[in-house]
Amino acid sequence: MHEGLGALAAMWAAMMALMMAPAAAPSWIVHARMSRSIAASSAYLAGYLGAWAAAGVAYAGTHWLLQEAGFLDGDMRLASARAGGFVLLSAGAWQWTSAKAACVARCRSPLGFMLSDWRDGIAGALAMGVRYAAWCLGCCWLVMAVLFVAGAMSIPWAIAISAYVLLERLLPLPRAFDRAAGAAIAALGLWRLLAA
Repeated sequence: MHEGLGALAAMWAAMMALMMAPAAAPSWIVHARMSRSIAASSAYLAGYLGAWAAAGVAYAGTHWLLQEAGFLDGDMRLASARAGGFVLLSAGAWQWTSAKAACVARCRSPLGFMLSDWRDGIAGALAMGVRYAAWCLGCCWLVMAVLFVAGAMSIPWAIAISAYVLLERLLPLPRAFDRAAGAAIAALGLWRLLAA
């Protein structure tokens, strides 16, 4: 399927916002309780989802470049098994890094984020939503790239990634959870490389 850049941007932006909406809920609830303002909590949510939609546009740009270079197949997947294996290995390795650990520590503590980064008013709430989304993007940017291997519009994979991100936020699990997920993703990547 060959799509124009505008269509891809709309598609990826909507998909990223929808995938991350469940993960937004815990921090949005905390913000709503602390702000006691519907307008401010709505602005916080708009900032969070808007930042993810903007990230979706960046993924769309990558998608378009890969498509134009002939690196994607008809199902919007990387045509090369080796390239797909490399993406999976990279996504799995990221789960083990200290940068991932720092990002996920902020995302797992919405109350801590609110206490340290609070901004008053609607504009402040919007900025907070964007800032919290940036931490979450730091957690997940390479996991989202798995969609280039599974198929950019793969609903089952989008649901699986969204569920993983939500569990990562909600469950009081240690770093072993992220590392186990990383090991599984990397193992899949290694299998693809060996199969190629």
